[in-house]
Amino acid sequence: MRTFAYDAATAVDDAVARLAEDENAMLLGGGTNLVDLMKLGVVGPTTLIDVTRLPLHDIDVSDDGSLRVGSGVTNSDLAVHPVVRQRYPVLSRALLSGASGQLRNMATTGGNLFQRTRCVYFMDASKPCNKRQPGSGCPAREGEHRNLAILGASPACVATHPSDMAVALTALDARVVVRGVDGERTLAIDDFYRLPGDEPERDNTVARDELLIAIEIPAPADGTVSTYRKVRDRQSYAFAVASVAATLDVEDGIVRGVSIALGGVAHKPWRARTAEHALLGGAADEASFRRAIALELDAADPLRDNAFKIPLVTNLVARTLVELTASGDGS
Repeated sequence: MRTFAYDAATAVDDAVARLAEDENAMLLGGGTNLVDLMKLGVVGPTTLIDVTRLPLHDIDVSDDGSLRVGSGVTNSDLAVHPVVRQRYPVLSRALLSGASGQLRNMATTGGNLFQRTRCVYFMDASKPCNKRQPGSGCPAREGEHRNLAILGASPACVATHPSDMAVALTALDARVVVRGVDGERTLAIDDFYRLPGDEPERDNTVARDELLIAIEIPAPADGTVSTYRKVRDRQSYAFAVASVAATLDVEDGIVRGVSIALGGVAHKPWRARTAEHALLGGAADEASFRRAIALELDAADPLRDNAFKIPLVTNLVARTLVELTASGDGS
């Protein structure tokens, strides 16, 4: 690991100013991803700005039922918050499936969203990788890509985003609040993340000198149930081969509202809007669910070893929606 300077920010504006002044500085929250990347030589900041002491640890429930989560809230605290467990089970379950209890106690809301891909070529600094070193190539396309993208990839990158929480937040239409030297702005989480295109080194649309300060989650509509289901190679805290976060509102057997986000299939959490559009106003049954997700996956472009994700995702989404329809409580 390279040597680096360490400094603790005393205020949000202080952290933003320091970040803007030093192009080689990085923010340190729980460090559960960043420190690993530093050890591997994937990143080498000259300065770490510790933001764990900033006043960003609150979970506030608004009068309209929406939720505002500070970026410093740990994954453990967010997962067990009573409002999250009652109104947003999809989020609680995503968090609890994401890592061990020890990691959840350290990992923060903001840091979770900024996780980097676990593509083996990105994580190995001795290998070429367009995400780590633009223009060096993407050996994953012909190499090890079993767990990589089937949707939204590009010739430059087929990496997938590793966060479970981000998939749930995408299904919940969450908003991301960031602050920079020019002030504060809010953007939809679907606009926060980006597909690789010809700039795979850019995971999101946040400027280098902006600090994520909060996540805003709208109140769910009455009658909505939700859940998160994850398929992984082993039960013990592995990253998703594929996952789904879904919310569903059914009345008299007809779909009144639905949101579906997929994980483990793209460079960002994949909002399945084609499937949602096909389901709205139609029958809430397995045949309809399968037809809808098949329409979504028409856009898939799998590689040699990951075409199995198409039937896997089809079965995963159909089963999840069937169980949501039957349970009425997201179980």
